[in-house]
Amino acid sequence: MAEGSQELTFGRFLKFWRGVHSISQEELAHRLDSSPRHISRLENGSSRPSETMIEDIASALSLKQRDRNHLRISAGYSPKQEKVDFHASELKWLRKAMNLSLKAMDPYPSALLDSSSNILMVNRAWVGFYQATIPAAELQSVSNHYDFLFSRKGAGTLLTGWQDTLSMIVMSMQQTTLLSNDPEDQRLLDAFMANPNVPEDWAQRAAKLEPMASFRVQAEFQGRLEKFYSVNQTIGALGPAAYISEPKLTLSTLYPEDETLDMSFIVSEELTHPLLNY
Repeated sequence: MAEGSQELTFGRFLKFWRGVHSISQEELAHRLDSSPRHISRLENGSSRPSETMIEDIASALSLKQRDRNHLRISAGYSPKQEKVDFHASELKWLRKAMNLSLKAMDPYPSALLDSSSNILMVNRAWVGFYQATIPAAELQSVSNHYDFLFSRKGAGTLLTGWQDTLSMIVMSMQQTTLLSNDPEDQRLLDAFMANPNVPEDWAQRAAKLEPMASFRVQAEFQGRLEKFYSVNQTIGALGPAAYISEPKLTLSTLYPEDETLDMSFIVSEELTHPLLNY
């Protein structure tokens, strides 16, 4: 990134939002108890805003959370995002849409995850796929995708290249924690790090790898080990803040590597699970 480019990016955002609200540099300076000269320096990149100044500007311009975070990112600061309750009444439309998405994934096992990898919803194929090998009581109590995936039988029996996969997941969680400085993110990281399967050299492994939206797994199906692709699709807002906008949802699906493998029968029987909603 060229020297000053972050400041220039912030200046473009600031000038844009002043224009949206028809506010002059003089008026904004008055609202901030600052000077027009300082606002001008912020816009032309000769001065970098403090984090406090960004929050004051966002308030003075009545920016909502999405646009406030865009302003923070443009100046090189991490976004601030309040957690959203996926089960809140105002998100009924989203839950309905996610149900339709999960249903459309049948007969491929799919689960909807939140930003902490907690499972929010599953489809019929997910229940049918796992109930053949997982005791009913255990399957009914599953709540976290990664705990289920890596602790159920041990990573070595389930994943191909599991050390690298685990290392990439830990690195993702670690960098999320560094950015957010959120105690809850740290708690989740510590809990995951307690998994005995996490390689001691996870940081060195992950540093050599680029993040992937999918990885290969082996799982028992019809009495034999079959290879699948575990594919993750992010469901979020539009724009630069898409990956940090709550609720941060991921749709995780297993697709068979063998395209001729018939999985349709796993959704043909009676299936129930607390997280199956259709």
